Amino acid sequence: MREAFRVPHLSSGPDDVSGILSQLTAARADREFLAGVELHLPRLHDLFLRLYGDRPDGVERLASVVDLARRSWHARPEELRDVDRNRASEPDWFESERMLGGVCYVDRYAGGLRGIRDSIPYFRELGLTYLHLMPLFESPEGNSDGGYAVSSYRRVNPALGTMDELADLAADLRRAGISLVVDFIFNHTSNEHEWAQKAVAGEPGFEDFYLIYPDREMPDAYERTTREIFPDDHPGSFVQLPDGRWIWATFYHFQWDLNYANPAVFEAMAGEMLFLANQGVEILRMDAVAFIWKRLGTTCESLPEAHLLLQAFNAVLRMAAPSLLFKSEAIVHPDEVVSYISPEECQLSYNPLQMALTWEALATRDGRLLQQALERRHALPEGTSWVNYVRSHDDIGWTFADEDAEELGIQGYPHRRFLNDFYVGRVEGSFSRGVPFQENPRTGDARITGTTASLAGIEAGDAGGEDRVILAHALALSTGGIPLLYLGDEVAQLNDYSYRRNRAEAGDSRWVHRPHRPEQNYADRGDATTPAGRVFSRLTRLIDVRRSTPELAGNELIAFDAHVDSLVAFLRPGDTGAAVLVLANVADHAVEIEALTLSGLQPDAIDLIADEPVALAGGLTVPAHGVLWLRVELR
Repeated sequence: MREAFRVPHLSSGPDDVSGILSQLTAARADREFLAGVELHLPRLHDLFLRLYGDRPDGVERLASVVDLARRSWHARPEELRDVDRNRASEPDWFESERMLGGVCYVDRYAGGLRGIRDSIPYFRELGLTYLHLMPLFESPEGNSDGGYAVSSYRRVNPALGTMDELADLAADLRRAGISLVVDFIFNHTSNEHEWAQKAVAGEPGFEDFYLIYPDREMPDAYERTTREIFPDDHPGSFVQLPDGRWIWATFYHFQWDLNYANPAVFEAMAGEMLFLANQGVEILRMDAVAFIWKRLGTTCESLPEAHLLLQAFNAVLRMAAPSLLFKSEAIVHPDEVVSYISPEECQLSYNPLQMALTWEALATRDGRLLQQALERRHALPEGTSWVNYVRSHDDIGWTFADEDAEELGIQGYPHRRFLNDFYVGRVEGSFSRGVPFQENPRTGDARITGTTASLAGIEAGDAGGEDRVILAHALALSTGGIPLLYLGDEVAQLNDYSYRRNRAEAGDSRWVHRPHRPEQNYADRGDATTPAGRVFSRLTRLIDVRRSTPELAGNELIAFDAHVDSLVAFLRPGDTGAAVLVLANVADHAVEIEALTLSGLQPDAIDLIADEPVALAGGLTVPAHGVLWLRVELR
């Protein structure tokens, strides 16, 4: 029988904290757990005060959350507690030059969890240390937004396997040196979730789990300032229930937003996080973090309370599963992306700006916007890291800041329209075979889908296609943080247009770049006469070089002005005075760097990729779509 914590009120003083600590001590909590509570409970108390201080049930929920953490700690397998201790002694483990991520859909890549388990030898061959399995929880039949409509966080989709199999897979991956990453759909559940069904039925304790209104008065008030995310699915931010009421659904009509203003929702979601942590999940990708708090009269995106919630969840995890990390998915203005990244909030974050601007540079043959972003928007707080990717399961949106573009004489709206047209092959001379997603023919607004090989020109037979694939990945591998491969791209997989014949997928063009495992491409990966073999050989060479280059660890980057618009250039400094100079030429022709530009470097360098010496005294030629990683000495 568990002990209940009862503290009289949520106050701004220390009484609540000392009361909970005294009851934990009386309950003979493990000394190791109690040490974590003493460290993190004051912060959690302060966050609860700011989030829920005006609610009479605030302190009761705070005590209940700490009790939840205590019970989760006692249930945590000893092998995972060892991971907690090891990570505490090496907190920067994820900043290593040996880190390499992979991402895939379980069913499409391997059929099920057993197939993923059977793929571990290949993952080790590739050098993965981080494996992100796309949404795998139970979800509605048919369209479930690719699994992002969750019906249960504690049950795996039966077509993929079981939760026991997921825990066994996590253990096998961990022993192979690979951290398991899963999506935690933070903002919403499916309309089939048990909580959703109980909320609609008005069951006590669940009626306030979602935002449900009897008529259009409040929905209309909110929608004056919120934006439509998927207008093809439904207008506005609300959908109507069969009984005439209205419920908040930011994304698809079957994805209902949770009401985090209710601390019972906080406790329930903390319980789901802790459950997954105890299955061996090491990183949670926090989906749609910008949308999790609502306030009338605002856009209901990236509000201060969204950050407070992430910090509060972190405090709970630090007590009961301290090695688990959060990864932010916030496709918002570049300034807002960075605001979610800190050791107390999301330790990792996707880098959508670098991804989008890599494709922008390849289309325009101009690296200046990407170079500017690396100079201004790459730095992160200590103890955090980017996850750098060439493309994902999702679409490409042109997320650059208009004010940044204007400094280079680029107007945001027409430039985005050009990029959309270019990547769907509507611009003369385009090498791309992308497909538009959520296109608005009237405004030209759209987002872009497609595999790396199809976007870069391999599908079109463009002579520079393979070079562009390598260039894009070379940037993700060298700018710092954790580089992430969409599995199959390393063997040049192409678009899969069969989604158009599938009723559940036909309305979502993102399925074009979520193909099933390209078996023939993998069979050809050792054959240099095929695109798959050439891309695989060149990409794995980059991975091997990165793994043995300590300068590529961490996030520190120093921009280098090569005085050539098509060159993206930067230094990755090392501890010994040496540095790696990265040069990437997005143009279709070779370019020259003058000797004067390189005069701040010693004349002798090493080309790490080719493993040969390079003389810098007479200047340097970078071939079309070429990439150089040069170990240099500063004068």
